Amino acid sequence: MFENLKSKIKELAKAAVLKAEEKLGSQNGQEKKKMAIKYIVQKIPVPVIFKPVISFFLSSFIDDAVEFAVQYMKGGL
Repeated sequence: MFENLKSKIKELAKAAVLKAEEKLGSQNGQEKKKMAIKYIVQKIPVPVIFKPVISFFLSSFIDDAVEFAVQYMKGGL
């Protein structure tokens, strides 16, 4: 289950970073990161009751996925 969830989070991270970039532009890096993380947690395909638990246990992974997506969007990967 977690492998499928991690794969989905990676996909969501790319979309989240793109949306944050479109909305906030090239400034406000920390604000964009918060927005991206919030987007991912909202879109994780689990029942609402489990989202806080999942986001807590996978917070480091979600953070890394956002950072990876940022580098990907910049063309660094």
